[in-house]
Amino acid sequence: MRTRTRLAVALFTTLLLAATACGGEDGTSDRSDPMRDKQWAVDALKLPDAWDDTKGDGTVIAVVDSGVDLDHPDLKGRLVDGHDFVDGDDEPKDMNGHGTHVSGIAAAHTDNGVGIAGGAPGAKIMPVRVLGAGGTGDNAHIGKGIVWAADHGADVINLSLGESGLMARLLKGGTLNDAIAHAHDKGAVVVAAAGNEGTALQPYKPATPVLVVGASAQDSKPAEFSDFGAQQAVSAPGVGILSTLPTYRTKETLKNDSGYGELDGTSMAAPYVSAVAALLHQQDRTPDQIMAAIRSTAKNPDKLPKLGLGIVDAEAAAASAKG
Repeated sequence: MRTRTRLAVALFTTLLLAATACGGEDGTSDRSDPMRDKQWAVDALKLPDAWDDTKGDGTVIAVVDSGVDLDHPDLKGRLVDGHDFVDGDDEPKDMNGHGTHVSGIAAAHTDNGVGIAGGAPGAKIMPVRVLGAGGTGDNAHIGKGIVWAADHGADVINLSLGESGLMARLLKGGTLNDAIAHAHDKGAVVVAAAGNEGTALQPYKPATPVLVVGASAQDSKPAEFSDFGAQQAVSAPGVGILSTLPTYRTKETLKNDSGYGELDGTSMAAPYVSAVAALLHQQDRTPDQIMAAIRSTAKNPDKLPKLGLGIVDAEAAAASAKG
């Protein structure tokens, strides 16, 4: 995880004033999503063009993370039942902020006159809490969370768990690799953030069916903090990513409870790729077909090693079903 916050008060004041200015006489917005023009990543990934073919309808994206703001206006109604492995109950409330941010990137309400647009407008979010208020978790909780999500109908499983050492644990093999293999066998695509140490990773064991995602910047270059080198990894925007945040005080919202903010990290890149996977899932593709389509259509014209196979192209990936 290890995201770097960019929560300047002036930014949120501007965003909130912009949203208010777009409101009609009845208080609703005249624009589809008032903060949409701040979401450079949506356009970089060519998501709106992909939405012409698929919006991920009927797809469930499990966000195995720190939970979610269950009452957030841009997420409420997007959620299916989840679980909290930290407190051992069925109310995975986000006490950190990270999971709420990841969830909004993947599938916030779109065209609802509130806030932002989600990457997969027709998908649902399954919040699975495996990280505590400090943003860390152990193998037992993470592994159980992955298995629980797969067994309860998740079609895509997002693992933005860089700060918890997910990549190092996968490289060593063991329970998390087994959990990912189980999810794959149940029909779920598993997407994992590469991490934010700016260092090279060793290749994953070929038997681990996971799609690793590094972060790119707005200039289409690798983000300086992004880890790289994982086998068949792709990249997606991970710098200055605007998304949902809890509307109450957490680690990520100590200075801002507006419900929105920008974060940096491969944790932000991964849910965009999970959203693209959700779009392809609606096209009745298998997990292997989805991962292959995302990898084969990624763009890396300058052959930059730190981008892996390249930056994901949602339009091309969605269109590849027609070929």
